[in-house]
Amino acid sequence: MGGCSTRSSRRLRSLSLLGAAGLALTGCGAQQEPWFGGYVNTTSYPYFDFGTEAAGQSRTVLGFVVADPEDPCTPSWGGYYGLDEAQETLRMEQQIAGLREAGGDVVVSFGGAAGDELATACTDPDRLLAAYRTVLDRYDLRTVDFDIELDDLEDREANQRRAEVLVRLQEERDEPLEVWATLPVAPHGLDQDPVEVVAQLLAAEVDLAGVNLMTMNYSESKPAGQTMAAASEEAARSAHGQLTALWGAAGQDLSAEEVWHRIGLTPMIGVNDVPGEVLEPDAAAELGEFAREQGVGRLSHWSLNRDRPCTAEDGDPAEANDFCNGLEVEAGEFTRVLHQGFEG
Repeated sequence: MGGCSTRSSRRLRSLSLLGAAGLALTGCGAQQEPWFGGYVNTTSYPYFDFGTEAAGQSRTVLGFVVADPEDPCTPSWGGYYGLDEAQETLRMEQQIAGLREAGGDVVVSFGGAAGDELATACTDPDRLLAAYRTVLDRYDLRTVDFDIELDDLEDREANQRRAEVLVRLQEERDEPLEVWATLPVAPHGLDQDPVEVVAQLLAAEVDLAGVNLMTMNYSESKPAGQTMAAASEEAARSAHGQLTALWGAAGQDLSAEEVWHRIGLTPMIGVNDVPGEVLEPDAAAELGEFAREQGVGRLSHWSLNRDRPCTAEDGDPAEANDFCNGLEVEAGEFTRVLHQGFEG
């Protein structure tokens, strides 16, 4: 077995104290129980009452914190609301408190397809550190998600800056900070830019909890006739091999089981953004069973807002939107199907 990084080794002493909280130590860090947590598009209107609708999930992933368009080193929700404005308009703190009172927790996702991730816009590492810290402290976060897409994927300087600041964040905390990188994938696996993002995080010695694969919107990378479930399973297996090699190159020779535990899967439920790509509940159930069999560490979906059938006011159900999934299914059907067998 390869050794842990110096930073990870130092962290083991504090992690060992958490055994009574249900964490099992494995590899170079603490292995959480596999968890399910759907994403919420917090700024889509009409606003989604996630404090009530997501009660009962072990975790709920709130997206997205991005750079304020007028101040690149200031965090905002979607580029629309500062943290104080989000409290006033979205009742952010009350909703988070509601989930925690119901026994769950929240994960904040930075980045996404719209807006600039803070590390892309904020080039001052100290101010970037302060921006991330502000969000972590405000919402008392133990897990964060970095959804790196589109132009953010190609920005090597920003990706390096993010990695170095995340190490500083992890080192300054008294308790572990679980960091996930959410990246696009194809049936053939991760393309070069996502591979480079992971490599930079590991080279900087970020204690990376895992890589969450966006198993959706495959376009021409999916062979004609291949189902969405089959394409997603192939993507996961392909990425598993790549991630095994990446962790190995970083000095962590993980078992196949350990690598699966550091993989997450996030499908887009119902009608996807790519015409003709639709994830039906049966396919979601197949993907969920695959995730359980492989022992993936995380299962999510995009999104809780969309986990309902469309109405006439939502527009053409054949076109993806933020408010419904385009299928004639019961509200909450995808969450029920994917949640089975996961913590919470």
